[in-house]
Amino acid sequence: MTRLERWIGRIAAVLLAVILIFSVIGAAGWMLTRQLVDLATKLPDYKVNIEAKLHAFDHPSGGAFSKLSRTFTELKKELPGGSAPSAPLVTQKAGNPASAVVARSPQPSPAALPVQVVETSRGNPIELMKAIVAPLLGPLGTAALVLLLVIFMLLQREDLRSRFIRLIGQGRISATARAMEDAGDRVSRYLRLQLLINVTFGVCIALGLYLIGVPNAMLWGSLGAVLRFIPYLGSWIATTLPTVVALAVSPGWTMPLLTIALFIVIELVVANVVEPFLYGKHTGISSIALIVAAVFWTWLWGPLGLMLSTPLTVCLVVMGRHVSRLSFLSTLLSDEEALTPAQECYHRLLIDGLDEASALAEVYVKENSVTALYDAVLIPVVSAAEMDHRREALDAEQRAAVEQGVRDIIEDFGNRPAPASKVEADQLVAEHVPAAPLPALDCRLYCLPARADRDEIAGSMLAQLMAASGAEVQNASARLAAGELIELVGKSDVDVACISVVAPSTVIHARYLATKLRARLTNLKIVVGLWGATENLTEAAQRLRDSGADEVVTTLADAAVQIAKLAPRLVDEMTPAPIPVDDEERLAALAQMQLLDTAAEPFFDRITAKLARVFDVKIVLVSLVDRDRQFFKSQIGLPDDLAQRREAPRSISICGHAVAQNDLLIIPDLARDRRFSNNPLLRERGLRFYAGAPLRAPNGQPIGTLCLLDPKPRQFAAREKTLLEEYAAEITEEIARRQAEREKTPVAA
Repeated sequence: MTRLERWIGRIAAVLLAVILIFSVIGAAGWMLTRQLVDLATKLPDYKVNIEAKLHAFDHPSGGAFSKLSRTFTELKKELPGGSAPSAPLVTQKAGNPASAVVARSPQPSPAALPVQVVETSRGNPIELMKAIVAPLLGPLGTAALVLLLVIFMLLQREDLRSRFIRLIGQGRISATARAMEDAGDRVSRYLRLQLLINVTFGVCIALGLYLIGVPNAMLWGSLGAVLRFIPYLGSWIATTLPTVVALAVSPGWTMPLLTIALFIVIELVVANVVEPFLYGKHTGISSIALIVAAVFWTWLWGPLGLMLSTPLTVCLVVMGRHVSRLSFLSTLLSDEEALTPAQECYHRLLIDGLDEASALAEVYVKENSVTALYDAVLIPVVSAAEMDHRREALDAEQRAAVEQGVRDIIEDFGNRPAPASKVEADQLVAEHVPAAPLPALDCRLYCLPARADRDEIAGSMLAQLMAASGAEVQNASARLAAGELIELVGKSDVDVACISVVAPSTVIHARYLATKLRARLTNLKIVVGLWGATENLTEAAQRLRDSGADEVVTTLADAAVQIAKLAPRLVDEMTPAPIPVDDEERLAALAQMQLLDTAAEPFFDRITAKLARVFDVKIVLVSLVDRDRQFFKSQIGLPDDLAQRREAPRSISICGHAVAQNDLLIIPDLARDRRFSNNPLLRERGLRFYAGAPLRAPNGQPIGTLCLLDPKPRQFAAREKTLLEEYAAEITEEIARRQAEREKTPVAA
């Protein structure tokens, strides 16, 4: 309409639009009238079928139904108050007792009906015209009034809208305008959808009736589409006329029954599948509210209320959304969830138990992700339980039950692989961190509870997500004191510490932990998670940063991203062993030992075999580090190719690092150590653990190592370190003894 006004002006645009609309209505009416006239013309041809079916009802055959009908008739006569015989019978006995004469008593003749003769007068043409036109004046006048009202409302639509806003708005013009726009959009969508559904319904009915063989199928399809604007009753009213026609046309009962079945099937599909889905989604009204509203408006206004029930209910829902005092209307009628997922999970844990809460979590994860479940559902649940406990609405036992239920759900999701179709923490990290040949995130993380059990629960959520992303994670217990937590972090050699604070806790304990950690571990990255916090975030974050925190986050997803940014990244190339400053002296000492390129010896082989059993490792080496190579004097467990070559390049040798530092070197997990994570020798062989003790020449120069390697990461206890150093010392003594013997033996001239 607006575009048309720009071209030809408002008055012409309105008149043209009205003419087009009523022309379409008139054309459709004319086509339907032709169909109706055609039907009226054909009906006399079906007189025989109609009489046969009426005769079948009036004179039923001798089947079971006819016998049942006669039985009821006879029983009715026998009952008191039943119909008496039309004429009493009189029995006369003659002299012969065996004979009897039965005679009917005479009946009085019926009285003659009075006959009244009415003289008809010939009416003039004017009176005849009045008799014909008078009944049409009312509908025509109403139609003209409606047409005139439509035209003037279209011409003055902006003025009418402005007056309505002024009348209803009362200083809230923006809210009223939004409400009117919302209501208009929803009602318009509803009417468009209803028109689309009804037209589709009519087309399906017309096609079905045409295939069945019912005459004038287009007429009945159009009638069904029009009558279906009457909710719940219109389609059944539309069923009657084509069924009657099918009875008249068909000599049997197949066509009428198929006609009824067609209407039933299509109506059930549309009413129970299509309409609740489309109307509920596009009008914002729940399916149950649609039915209740139809009953209410029908009771209030009758058939007119039934037709207007959905648009009126849409307006009520919009009012409830935009007017705070009427918000109960939106709660009762709209299709919005009555409770948030967090509230639903909370009340299920309180009332229904873990099974119902787990089922809700399953559904939520299918539509979202595990990270979203933890952020938007489970953390608010433990927070709500604590707040209810502080208000004395929940006792300690109930709060503990809720927290245990949350722990069980977390454990359940931790024991299964993350859905590939969802965006999880590792994918969030991948968006912010450059790709690496190993896992997207490689760091050591310690999750610390600020104080309470709920802080520990949130930490377990983060630990689970970060472990799935490739991080090495530990989660501390809430039962540990602050000093114990700091001591744990100091001994664990971690890269990042994350302090968990779940509302309604304050940040006092988190600030204390951050301050102590920063004072003791200056290189440690500290992240504080204020899970579920919504108030004073800026001020709290600043205070935490002043206390030593590097980042402050409010969701687990943000925490994953920030930890990925703070964590040191794996290098693209391995770190070669450093060359000692006195490496030439070391190489000279190694040459004096005369061990390079010598055959295997029982002494060394006996030690390597014994250590493989004692430490339960796959590979044990007596390794000598030369200028450009690493020579294996003795080995057990090496792959065949290395065992045959008995050497490897020094550039990829871990023993070179042990020699460079001239001290015991323990690497619990080679894949987590940035110096060796990309070592090709280790990656190809799948080696994860290394422990090496230096072997020294008599002058103290490190010439090699006694080392252990294994495919599994492991921790090396202090007792094991001592034992490895003792065996290394035994080998060193043997090397020194041999060197002393060589020095005593004179060299032949």
